Amino acid sequence: MDATKDKDFVEFVVKSIVSKPEEVEVARQVDEMGVLLSVKVNPEDMGLLIGRQGSTAKAIRTLARIIGMRNNARVNLRIEEPEGGRVQSASANKTKNVEDVMGELGGI
Repeated sequence: MDATKDKDFVEFVVKSIVSKPEEVEVARQVDEMGVLLSVKVNPEDMGLLIGRQGSTAKAIRTLARIIGMRNNARVNLRIEEPEGGRVQSASANKTKNVEDVMGELGGI
């Protein structure tokens, strides 16, 4: 039986969900607690992977645990947060001064 069946399954599911599947990385680590699958995706794909109120992530975790049970292993899934925390849009990062605002208003 293939020992990385759980990793391959999670990788397939995540790549099917995200917009940039070429940037998906799944790492498999085995210790005394069981199998830990760590998933890294492009920061822009975090919302797609997690879903509303975590529903997509919860579903993937459940499926990974089922695959683990069929192989007599305890499987946990960890979604790695991107460096720098949450992604903000470019417009949210731009600060404006008084001259910029007055120029937008047409020099009232």
